[in-house]
Amino acid sequence: MYKILIIEDDPMLSDEIKTLLTNNGYDVYQLFEFSHAVDKILEFDPDLLLLDILLPKSNGQYILRDLRKKSHMPVIMLTSKNTDMDEIMSRTFGADDYITKPYNPTLLLLRIESLLNRVYPNHHQDRIIFKDFTLNLLKSTIEYQGKELILSKNELNILYYLIQHHGQIVSREALMDYLWDVSDFVDDNTLTVNINRLRHKLASIGIEDFIQTRRKQGYLVE
Repeated sequence: MYKILIIEDDPMLSDEIKTLLTNNGYDVYQLFEFSHAVDKILEFDPDLLLLDILLPKSNGQYILRDLRKKSHMPVIMLTSKNTDMDEIMSRTFGADDYITKPYNPTLLLLRIESLLNRVYPNHHQDRIIFKDFTLNLLKSTIEYQGKELILSKNELNILYYLIQHHGQIVSREALMDYLWDVSDFVDDNTLTVNINRLRHKLASIGIEDFIQTRRKQGYLVE
């Protein structure tokens, strides 16, 4: 599953794009704090960046220029600035594509898919290989040493999220927001039940102590 980061100062438009991409199988994140943007982009480490030009107290083209000093991740400029000079400057700074608002949703999806296929020709977004096992996102299974285990939707999403953030402690709140998007209205015990069921399933095929608990902090996969 490709990870896409949206940098857009209009919350409604950012949410609209997030919904569109999420509904089409992408893992989508949003950034609304634009100071030290390059550091935050590198911390997210997305497979693709959607970057607006006109940002409060900032400029997407300059962010792109500074980003290119440290990363070659694919970047699509998504902006209302539609002059030739704006596109020329964006491409000069390293933009891979340039789409003007209002955008056509189908066109945006096609341009994203085309760019990702070009940059990651051997990427199989239906499978994640981590350590000695394979997470099959399409079949909702985990494969380990010739054994295949069927996972529930929540179990699959928990594993996916923790693997994507491996080496970092993931708080219970962040995990609940990812799973249900309404953590304030979900019983905290629901997450504990899902984590325990997942641990028992993993142990049944020989994957022991994979999800570590950090008391009063969250969960960790290394």
